Amino acid sequence: MYSEIHLPKGFKCAGIAAGIKPASVKDMALILSERPAASAGVFTTNQVCAAPVKVCRAHLAHGVARAIVMNSGIANACTGSEGMVAAKDMAAEAAKVISCEPQEIFVCSTGKIGPQLPLDKIIQGIGTLFESASIGNVQNTAEAMMTTDTRPKVSVAEIVIEDKPVKIVGFAKGAGMIEPNMATMLSYITTDAAVEQHALQAALKKSVDGSFNRISIDGDQSTNDTVLALANGAAENRLLDENSPEWNVFFQALEKVCFELAMMIVHDGEGADKFVTVKVTGAASNDDAELAARAVANSMLNKTAWAGTYPDWGRIMDSVGYSKAQVVEERVDIFYDDTQAVAGGCQSGVAQEDLIKVVSQSDFAINIDLHLGGGEAVVYTCNCTEEYVRINY
Repeated sequence: MYSEIHLPKGFKCAGIAAGIKPASVKDMALILSERPAASAGVFTTNQVCAAPVKVCRAHLAHGVARAIVMNSGIANACTGSEGMVAAKDMAAEAAKVISCEPQEIFVCSTGKIGPQLPLDKIIQGIGTLFESASIGNVQNTAEAMMTTDTRPKVSVAEIVIEDKPVKIVGFAKGAGMIEPNMATMLSYITTDAAVEQHALQAALKKSVDGSFNRISIDGDQSTNDTVLALANGAAENRLLDENSPEWNVFFQALEKVCFELAMMIVHDGEGADKFVTVKVTGAASNDDAELAARAVANSMLNKTAWAGTYPDWGRIMDSVGYSKAQVVEERVDIFYDDTQAVAGGCQSGVAQEDLIKVVSQSDFAINIDLHLGGGEAVVYTCNCTEEYVRINY
């Protein structure tokens, strides 16, 4: 699927089966920059966060990175001091192999909360990853990141800065625990652009807010959320910052990659077969609009109704009402795509068959107008089927 994609200049990657998961399933990945790269990161806001997140936050202060090493299958979360030692040992071993400082290594884990990492397998896997890394090993790397994902997720943007070709390649994994503020989701963005570190951090944060922080699968927030960006300057453009003439070209490409990866996550939601866009307009503020949109998107009553092709607009009204957004019931309009179900807080009189036709689609929108102001927000979500229960029980 991604076998023809190459990383930006100066990057290599690899994905292997290290024995953390059974049956020779790929479970470790490496992304390596051949030169020091400016680094940026955004992490979970969960008060319970995994050891690798704590290590990454500390290493981000260094501002420069050489590699990301990750494992899937075990989250290394809620593992106490032993888990912290394991996360630091992952970084130290990768640094030794690459010949850099441990602070230049980011470590990530995803999978089951609680078990300790099999450090012997991790250490051996790091050496194997380094030996097999190449600029074109994108498919294996993306596969090694997966847990309950049904397919790997990669996005590419190619732009021109100062007549020099610049490339951005992003990876992501995630299918459940996707709300709010990212979720059981890892994403790695690589670019050969030369970007000032603080500008890269600000750009990544803004891009995440418009993409990974706009999605919801099941309303659960993870302990391991991590988005990392590395910019190694191999394209040899002049150092970019927010004041550079071509900054917007770079930033829009970064936004595109993050948004595409976020949409791939929603389309691959655990057990989901419908992609639903929830848009709220006319709110008293943008914050109110987001409260209302998230309430609708996270409601299991709504998600199961969509799974059953049951257009129960009453559940949507209920969600908006308890969202803590300012709501005047008599002003609320609700549309399924362009078909109006609610007018002024009451049933519009539209035929039920017309609404069923909309929710029978694999991709549709719930559009809500509160008629109270100029606030608006969008959340991208999915339905919830029986398969979600089977995956998670």
